[in-house]
Amino acid sequence: MAPVALFILSVLAHLVVLHSAEAKHCPVQFCSSAGNISFPFKSTGDPPECGLFTVDCSDPERPRIQLKGGGYWHEFQGSLASTSIFIKDRDLAGRLEKDHCNDGAFDELSLPSASPIPGVSLSTLNLTLIKCNILDKNSSTQPKDGCGNAYHTYYINSSNNNLPNPLPPRCETMQVPMRPSQPNMSSSLTAEFYLNVSAPECFQCTESKGECLVLEGKFKCAKGDKRLNLKLGLVGAASVIIVLVVACCFFWKKRIQKHQIVEAFLRSYGPLQVQRHSYSEVKKMTNSFKEKLGQGGYGAVYKGKLKDGRLVAVKVLTKLKGDGEEFMNEVAAISRTSHVNVVSLLGYCFEGSKRALIYEFMPNGSLEKFIFDASTPKNDHHHLGWETLDQISLGIAQGLEYLHRGCNTRILHFDIKPHNILLSEKFIPKISDFGLAKICNMNESIVSMLGARGTPGYIAPEVFSRNFGKVSHKSDVYSYGMMLSKMVGGKKNIDTEAENTSEIYFPHWIYQRLERDEELGMQSVTNEEDKVRARKMIIVSLWCIQTDPSNRPSMKEVIDMLEGSVDSLHIPPKPYLSSLPKSPADSSSPPKSPADSSTTLVSIQ
Repeated sequence: MAPVALFILSVLAHLVVLHSAEAKHCPVQFCSSAGNISFPFKSTGDPPECGLFTVDCSDPERPRIQLKGGGYWHEFQGSLASTSIFIKDRDLAGRLEKDHCNDGAFDELSLPSASPIPGVSLSTLNLTLIKCNILDKNSSTQPKDGCGNAYHTYYINSSNNNLPNPLPPRCETMQVPMRPSQPNMSSSLTAEFYLNVSAPECFQCTESKGECLVLEGKFKCAKGDKRLNLKLGLVGAASVIIVLVVACCFFWKKRIQKHQIVEAFLRSYGPLQVQRHSYSEVKKMTNSFKEKLGQGGYGAVYKGKLKDGRLVAVKVLTKLKGDGEEFMNEVAAISRTSHVNVVSLLGYCFEGSKRALIYEFMPNGSLEKFIFDASTPKNDHHHLGWETLDQISLGIAQGLEYLHRGCNTRILHFDIKPHNILLSEKFIPKISDFGLAKICNMNESIVSMLGARGTPGYIAPEVFSRNFGKVSHKSDVYSYGMMLSKMVGGKKNIDTEAENTSEIYFPHWIYQRLERDEELGMQSVTNEEDKVRARKMIIVSLWCIQTDPSNRPSMKEVIDMLEGSVDSLHIPPKPYLSSLPKSPADSSSPPKSPADSSTTLVSIQ
C-alpha cells in the first residue's frame, strides 16, 4: 500500500511541477525598493522573452535598469508598478558636466525608440542627435551645432530643421533625454529624467490570465494550453481516485482480516455458553444507549434490560487494539467461568465493527466510589464498615483464587483495581474487565508478555522490569495487595488529627506502626473486632506487595490468612518501597494512601 501511494503521489508532484513551469514561464520577482518586477521589465537572469528592460536589484538601495540590451545601467527611483519611473544617475550626471563628448557619455545616455515593440510605448522629453563617424565639412545637410572626439562627431539639430533625408554617409540618429524648457543645445542634456512606460496590451493580457512575452520582436499574450490543463486535471483527479480506492481496499481488507480472526477464534472455542446478539438487539436492550453507567479504557458502559426482564450492563467496545485482542480475551476468559465473585457474561455482539459485551447488572457499581478520597465528607453515605470491607477483600481473593486454580485454564487478570471490582446489591464483590487478561495452561507458572499491562499504581514491578522476577500469577497478588492497602488506607480512613502529618508513603508508614505494635490511627474503628480486621488486612496487603514475587503468598494462602486468626500472622519482611524524604515525625505521622502518593511503584533501594 505505502509504495503504491508514494509512487502515485510522486507522479502527481511531477505533474504539478510541469504545470507550474508551463503556467509561469516568467515568474514575478520582488525588489524591496521597486516592488514587483514584471513585464515589460524583467530580472537579471530571466530569459530574453520575459521583458524589454532588465532590472538589477542586487543592491536594493540603488536599483538599476538597462534600457537597451547590453547598454548602460541607469540608477532609478520609484515603483515599477507606476507608469513613470525617475532615472537619476549620479555617475552619468557628473560625466556630462565634465566632458560629454570625449568619454562616450552620449552613447550611454541614448534611449531606445519610442515604441521598442508593438504594444509597448516609451516616452520622455528627448533630443535627437546625429552621430557620424567622419566629419564631412562640405556637406550641405550638416547641422549647425555639434561636438566631436577622435572617433565620432555628434550634431544637434539646434534650428529645429527637419532631419536631413537621407542622412549623411556613415551617420545615424539617436535620442537622448533633455531638460524641459531648454534650448536644443548640448548643455541641455541631463541624466535625471522621467521615463514613461506603457504596456496596455499586457494589462489586458494579465486580466485574461495570460502571460506577457516578447517573441521575435513582437508582443505576445501566452495563455495556458487549455487541453493540457484539462489533461493534467484529469490525470490528477484520476490519481487521487486511485489512491483513495487503493486505500479503501487496503483498510477494507484489513478490516475483513480482523473480522475473520475473531470469527475463527469464536469457532475455535466451540459453542459458547453465552448468547450472541445482533447490534440492533443491543441497541434495543439499551433503549438506544440512553443511560450511561460509566466510561472505561475501551469504551462506554450502558444500562440495559433483556427480554426476560433481567437488568444488564452493556460495554460497547470502541477503542480496540491490534486484531481485537481485548474483545477475544474478554469472551474467552469469562464465557466459561462460573463463580460468585466473577462477573457473569450473559452475551456478546460481534457484527462488523460493532462489538459489545453484556454482563449481569451490579446496582452498587464499582468498589472505587466506596473508597474515600480527599473530597468525601466523613458522614458520606458511601462509607463501608470494616466488616463489609473484610468480606469484600475475602470475596475478591476467592475470585482470584478461582481464576488462578479453579478453571480448566489459568486466567491471569493483570488489571486488579477498585474500578474493576463490581458490587452486587448485597455488596458481594465480582471481578470484571478481562480485557488485559492472559489465558495459560494450569502447568504454566511463568508467562511471557510483550510490554507492560495494567494500571499505574497497581502494576507489579516485574511486569515493568524482568530484573524484579518473572511475570506470573503472583503479579495479580501484588495488584490485590495494592488494592487492599487502598481499601484500608483511604485518606478519610486515617485520623489525620491524631498526630503531625508528613508526606510518607502509606505502606512504609503502616509497616513502622505494625513493627512497633503501635495504634494504627484508623478512623471508624469502633470496637476490638474492627481493630483486628484492619490489622489483618494491613498485614495481608504488606505480604502481597513484597518486591520479590517469590516472597508473595498465593491467593490460596491469602484466603487462609484472611480467614485465620490475626495472632497467627507474622509481620512480613520490610518491602523495599519508595517513599518521600523522611521527617522526624515519620514514625507517627499519618501518610498518603497509595493512590494519593506521588510514587506508587516499588524500587530497589
